[in-house]
This record gives sequence, C-alpha cells and structure tokens, in this order.
Amino acid sequence: MHKELELWQFIAERLKEPQPVMLLVVAESSGSSPGRQGYKMAIGVGGGLSGSIGGGVMEVNLVEQSRELLGAPGYLHTSPPGGADPAAFLKSQIHRRNEPNASGMICSGKQTVIFRLLTLDDTKSVETIIESLKTRKEDHLNISPKTFAVGPPKEGTRRKDIHFEKQSDTDFSYSERLGPKNDLFIVGGGHCALALSELMSRMDFCIRIFDDRPELNTIEKNRFADEIRIIDNYESIADLIPSSKQTYVVVMTLGYKSDEVVIRKLLDKEFKYFGVLGSKAKMKALLNELKKEGYSADKLVQIHTPIGLPINSRTPEEIAVSIAAEIIAVKNAV
Repeated sequence: MHKELELWQFIAERLKEPQPVMLLVVAESSGSSPGRQGYKMAIGVGGGLSGSIGGGVMEVNLVEQSRELLGAPGYLHTSPPGGADPAAFLKSQIHRRNEPNASGMICSGKQTVIFRLLTLDDTKSVETIIESLKTRKEDHLNISPKTFAVGPPKEGTRRKDIHFEKQSDTDFSYSERLGPKNDLFIVGGGHCALALSELMSRMDFCIRIFDDRPELNTIEKNRFADEIRIIDNYESIADLIPSSKQTYVVVMTLGYKSDEVVIRKLLDKEFKYFGVLGSKAKMKALLNELKKEGYSADKLVQIHTPIGLPINSRTPEEIAVSIAAEIIAVKNAV
C-alpha cells in the first residue's frame, strides 16, 4: 500500500471513532530542511501517528505541540498565537541555532508547516481523497484557513503538483495534486521487475508493467504495480509510454533481441530516466550498432546501461536497490 494512502486511511479510521486528528503538511521548504514540500503527518488523540514531515527533533516538537492542542479543553475556541484560525494555521521553523522559531535542528534550512485540525465534519473529504488515490482520479487537495476540500485547483495552478501562497501570517492557500507525481514504466515483468515494483511502490511513483508472456509466474505474484498489461509484442511499445519529464522507463525484457526492439521504439522519446538491464558487453555492442546506423550520440548517451548504481548487485533484490537508487538520484538532481 502506498504510504500516502496509508496516511489517509489512518485519518479516516480515527474520524469514524470519532476522534479529531491533527494533519501536518510541509507547505514549503528550502535549504537542507529534512521535510520537503508535500510531506505529511497525522497525529491522533490517542497517540497514534502516521506519515512523517522529516523526522528528528523538529518533528518531535511539532508532534508534541499537536498533542497539546488536541488535548486542550475548548481548543476550537482558543486561537493560536497571532490570531490565526484554530482549525488551520502556519508555523515557520528555521533549522539554525539562536534564531527566532528555531526548530532545534542545525541543518541550515527552513520550512513552513500547515497545522490543520480534522474532525468528523471532514470525513467526506477524507473518503474522497482515499477514493481518488485508489482509482488514480485527477483531483487536488485544497487547504486554507477556511477550506479543506477535494476538487479543482486554484485557477492558474493546474499544471503545478503543489502550489502554496502565503497572503499573511494568518491567511494562506495550499493546493496539491493527489497521488504519485511520477510514472515508472517497467518493460518486462520478470524477477527483477517484481523486486523493483515492490521497492518503488513505497515511493512517489505510479508503476506500470508491460510484458508479452501471459503465463509468467512473476506477473501473477506482482501485487505492487498499479497496472500490468500483457501485450502481443513490443513493436507497439511507443504507443503505450508517453514522453514526459515525469516518466521513468526501465527495460528488462527476456533477452537482448527484445531489449533492442524496445530501445529502438523508444529512443526518440523524451524521458526523465531511461535505463536498460543487460550485460556491459552486450549493451556496448548494441549502442555501437545504433550509433553506426545514425542514431544521435546525444540520445544514446542518455540511456543508463549497465543500469543501476555500481554496488556489485547479484540478486533481483540487490539489482532493484541499485536501480531504485539511480532513479532517485536522477529524480532529486538539482
């Protein structure tokens, strides 16, 4: 189960009891702040937790503050400092010593966190979020001091995964596209694909697998991919994988010949990441052949092969770790 879905299901269970929940959302961050924009955490009245906003003493302090607010008599009738709405307010933190609003950390970053109290009245919105995550429906979570809702984003922000505006210390708007922000296409559904699917399912990726073997046992075992499609052959693979800056492609078919078909079909597309599993010697021979045929050297050099970071991986699980690490390095590159 994707961690985002876990968090909202945790919230839904608490609201049905009914118990209020404090939702913490990192609205913006900079520098070496451990919490990145969009990180979320939920704190229940009984002490239960789900998610993370970066960890460390900073997170501990905000969790304790949330618990104090949840346990305060008449909390909803007592405004936080600054006259903010008690149901939703901002808290800025600076991760340096001897600074106002110091978080207790010294990593030289800063972040702004939304505190949003969720009650029984928010159950419908939370259930809509869960349904949107399960069905991959295009929806946005919108939070402001007076709003907690699912629907279209603020006008002019549709193309942004996350949009945050701070109008004043007590007024803000936050909009986030629900669900994974990146697409991982795995061409070939064998043992390495199964291990990679399991690992990447815990991250911010929608995982799709294509294979031309209908009876493959690793396909039957794969409960981690969002979509698995059995296709007649790889000749039509270009029609199934779109060019996008959020698209990551891993090719690991049955053998060299089918890898070659896929590479040729996808080489003219633009991806954030394009990796091919194969021996160093075979991949070098293939790339040299493509270069002789006139394929652009700039295109060929973008192919990550041998795929993954060089950690002497041997098993499917180790190979999956090396590929995942390389993908993350590309995704998070400045």
